[in-house]
Formats: sequence, structure tokens, C-alpha cells
Amino acid sequence: MASCDGDTYFDWIDRVKSQGAVPLLDPENCPNGWASPSGEKFMVRGPEYFSTKVKIPGGEYLLKPLGFDWVKSTTKLVEVLNNPNSRVRKALDDEFSTDVKPLVWAFNLQLPSKENFSAVAYFTTMEPIEEGSLMDRFVKGDDVFRNSRLKLIANIVKGPWIVKKAVGEQAICILGRAVSCKYFVRENCIEVDVDIGASMVASAIVHLAFGYITTLTVDLAFLIESQTESELPERILGAVRFSELNPASAMAVEPPCVESTDSLQSSLPTRWWKSIGQGFSHLIHPGAQDAASISVSEHVNGTSNDGVIDNDIKKWRVFYGLEVVNRNYVLVGSLKGCVDWVHVMNSYVKAVVTHKFKLNDGNLACLERWITLTDNSFAKVVAGKQDKRERDLADY
Repeated sequence: MASCDGDTYFDWIDRVKSQGAVPLLDPENCPNGWASPSGEKFMVRGPEYFSTKVKIPGGEYLLKPLGFDWVKSTTKLVEVLNNPNSRVRKALDDEFSTDVKPLVWAFNLQLPSKENFSAVAYFTTMEPIEEGSLMDRFVKGDDVFRNSRLKLIANIVKGPWIVKKAVGEQAICILGRAVSCKYFVRENCIEVDVDIGASMVASAIVHLAFGYITTLTVDLAFLIESQTESELPERILGAVRFSELNPASAMAVEPPCVESTDSLQSSLPTRWWKSIGQGFSHLIHPGAQDAASISVSEHVNGTSNDGVIDNDIKKWRVFYGLEVVNRNYVLVGSLKGCVDWVHVMNSYVKAVVTHKFKLNDGNLACLERWITLTDNSFAKVVAGKQDKRERDLADY
């Protein structure tokens, strides 16, 4: 057991970085690997954002990159830093004495998949958290505060157009509002478990993206949102790039003995949103149909799908910032959001119709109404015949 002097600390960081299922590589060339992108690639709220709306490059991170894990398990992985099988937990306990340890912060992105994949980014610092700072308030605050502040900036650096169309080349969201987050704060350890499968919209996007994961390069930055002038400018906690990950390269991790109830997922939403991803896939790969093609058919678990389609279309239009007024869609979000929404959903509808998925009359009528409503409403928005309220895409 070593004391935490500077040399020991930096040697330890280098060792942890070099371990894991996927290697640390150069940011510009990291196939099936991870890297630390420059903070300059992310735009954050500047010192006068509330008066000027001007954003600035993110600059230096508050935390140092420590590692990245691409892992899978028999159940959803939770509390990674409290799992005795965690390599980073073992490295921390083995290296440092109990009284002096660096702070380790983990972001565990739990992907909705049968094999329970997780992408875990680790960051660290030896600097004490400044009393009264935004980070200090986040660590000591309750989950309501954390859910209202933890922000993710996601950049699709490289990938097929269908993924960029669904996600946008840059996506900004408050994680606690978009998905389900659980926070675990212990001495020298902070972990955020992000359950992407808890959100039907996020789950749909990830199902789509996962089909192209071996071709994707993604940058993710984590930060605590500044909501008052005194908290500006925003500072990035840490960021990670992963590129062209191979599902086969994920390291298998044994879960703790007690299985979490969080691993239970609703089969109906999962099957429905998976169908969207497969619908997109067939749009790009028309010859890929086979007997396993998704069937948006008469019944799922004995229940008619007619209402499911309408309800989930509502979730998509809410996500892209539209509201229904007198059977027309009124823009309440950004114009870009409206454009993206129409393109994405119409692409899916056309894929369904073109490839003749099994549709009953009710489903087909719903899809036809969808095309008519979006096309007519979108035309009115562009022509200025409907009221619209423009919103800065990153009021975030």
C-alpha cells in the first residue's frame, strides 16, 4: 500500500488507463478503442451566457481521465465502483492507503441490450473539491438537484447518416430529465449509473445506433449545468471518445451476488423500440430482410398495436419539440428539431411501407395519417402560416 504522492498517483493513472477490454489510443485513430478528446471540441456556456447566449470551447477538464471499460454481464451492472470484481475498484484499494486516496468518478452508461452492455468512463483528481463550488453542491445535494444539473454533450464524430439523423451531430441533454439516473456517493468514490433503457425515446435511439456501433465514433462530455451567472462559465468534468467498438471485445464481469431489480425491463417497449431500429436498418440495407424481420403486426402479448403506434409517435414528436393543435403540429421547439423529426419519422414510415412489414388496416391507417399530418403541418410551419416559438437548440 502506497501513500498518494504525485509520482505514485500519475503512475497509477497510467496503469489503469492501459488496462481494460479496449485499448487507449490516439484520438484521431482509435478503432475498437477509447481516447480523451480535447475539451475544445465541446461548446459550453460562457461567462456572459445569460445575456449574450454565447458559448465557448470547454477547455481543460476538472477531472483527469482514468480509464474506460466496455463490459457486459448476466444482469445489468450497477454500482461498478462498489463491485469487488471491478478492476478500477481493485486498483484503487491495492495502490493507496485507506487514509489518503484520490477521488474517482464513474459514469456507467447501461445500454438496453440482452447482454447487458455497459460503457463506463472513469475520471479522477487529487485536488480537494472546493467548498461551496458547483461540484461540491452536486456531491452533497439530493437527487432532485443532481437530476436537474447533470448534463451530457454527445458528438457523433463519425457514423452513418441514419444515426446522425436520429441523434443529430451533437446532442445536449440534462441526463436526469431524459433518462433514469442513480447516484452513489461514498468516500473517494462518486458513480452515476445511467439507465438508458428507462427512456423509450433514448432506448430507441440506442437500439438504432447499436446496430452500427462498429462504425461509430462518439465523443461524450459530462458537466454540471450552470443555471445562474455566479456559476458561469461552465466547466467540463471529463470527456471520453470511443470508436468502432466491437461487441465481441466487451469484457465479461461477474455481477454482485444480489441481483438488482433494475435489471427487469418491460418487454413491450423494448420490442417496439427495437422494431424502429430494425426498420431504419432495412431502410439502409433493403436486401437484409429475412424471416426474423420485425413485424409491426396485429398483436403483441395479445394486445392490439394500434394505440401503441399513436402513443409512441407522440413521444417522438415531444422529443423533437412539436405539439398538436387542431390536428396540426405546431412548432414549440427549434426549427432544426422539426426538420430532424419529420425526416427521421418519415424515413421509418417509408421503410415500413416499402418493405411491406406486416400491417393490419388500423396500423396502416395510422401511418397514413402520420405522413399526411407531418407533411401538411411542416409545410405550414415553413410557410409561416402557423405560430411558432423559436428556441435556441441549446437553451441547454
